[in-house]
Amino acid sequence: MSIADWFKAREENRYTTVAGGEKTDVPEGVWSKCPVCRHIVYQGELVESLMVCPHCAHHFEIPAAERILLLADEGTFVESGSALTSADPLRFDSGKAYTDQLARAKERTGLAEAVVTGRASIGGTKVVVGAMDFRFIGASMGSAVGEKLARAFEAALADRVPLVLVTASGGARMQEGMLSLMQMAKTAAAAARLTEAGVPYVSVLTDPTMGGVTASFAVLADIILAEPGARIGFSGPVVIEQTIGQKLPKGFQTSEFLLEHGMVDAVVPRKDLAETVALVLGYLAATLAASEPVGDG
Repeated sequence: MSIADWFKAREENRYTTVAGGEKTDVPEGVWSKCPVCRHIVYQGELVESLMVCPHCAHHFEIPAAERILLLADEGTFVESGSALTSADPLRFDSGKAYTDQLARAKERTGLAEAVVTGRASIGGTKVVVGAMDFRFIGASMGSAVGEKLARAFEAALADRVPLVLVTASGGARMQEGMLSLMQMAKTAAAAARLTEAGVPYVSVLTDPTMGGVTASFAVLADIILAEPGARIGFSGPVVIEQTIGQKLPKGFQTSEFLLEHGMVDAVVPRKDLAETVALVLGYLAATLAASEPVGDG
């Protein structure tokens, strides 16, 4: 399913409030339990609140297409590299063949890979934009994900427009071994070239952003935003505690903790994210325009 088809399907899938006492056909999955406050929440209410719990403000995971729909100006997104997908160079099998895992992820998400990229405008500013989808093998970064991200950096550099990336990932894709780890250097180098050229890069960290994604391109942006309560780090807290032999502070690796310690620039609720990104892009795009060389004519 292309992202355009996904948008169409989303518009056609409307939830109907169940009236008291009336028998109503209710689709499966119409109720969700919040993993934080444990309240049962009507799915229609969640959709209206951008998948944020109305009781405790927990930010639920949302698909990459939804992320882009949330940020981009209506009708401006044009996807690129939609057919790019991972191969199985190591013929990896851990009881589950990697090729089977890829096939299931594609069927479940309608995506070819764990990141969606393309061109759009946000608040009237032309951008290259990308979003990772945690449903696709934990949005792990394999060769195809690294290639799509590198191409997004290159497109922003070629067009001299800001890059906006929304991250959500468990880290490197172990099924591709060293080839996956190489994507850290590849994406970090692409980010460095963008910085050297003075082209703005905005990163939005969502829950969870971990491992090699955190250790590479995700934290190399000019402006780093994060959603409330997002887990952000390299190793999990249990591994860190076992390594250093100490108890970690409460809230360690949350976006709020990282904001307090200067690792992110702002924690932005989802309802304010599009407006905030547009505002940031307005300032950065103006700076970019001012730095452009003036022709003799």
